Amino acid sequence: METQNYKNHKKFYPPHHFIYLPVLILLEILGVYKIFDDSSHQLTWILFSIVIFLLFYLAIMLRQHYALGLQNRLVRLEFKQRYFEIFGRRSDEIEEKLKFDQIAALRFTYDDEFKELLYQALHENISGDKIKKSIKNWHPDLHRI
Repeated sequence: METQNYKNHKKFYPPHHFIYLPVLILLEILGVYKIFDDSSHQLTWILFSIVIFLLFYLAIMLRQHYALGLQNRLVRLEFKQRYFEIFGRRSDEIEEKLKFDQIAALRFTYDDEFKELLYQALHENISGDKIKKSIKNWHPDLHRI
């Protein structure tokens, strides 16, 4: 497996991203084309296009909503645990001062950089993306959904 870093840390689910969604897009294009091409069955093609659009919309929204919601909760729990392990105290006050993108970005750091980048996030309010770009020794997250 390739070493994880800023450029390759996003994850795709091939059946969803490269088969199911492209097929729905092609069917939607076909349906819209047929609305104008086949006037004798125009209502049928309009309904077909609406159904395909709804399937496409639901596939994207439900998959993302459930996976991201759960993943966000786990990222926050990992931050709390890690903060406690490093500093020996609860992170509630610190966590309230950080935006989620900052907390999420800090998970890609090892402990030595975690302290430095956490300080910058708190005092300089650097973004999650800037935190990721500042990481010198990337700690991969190989268990993402």
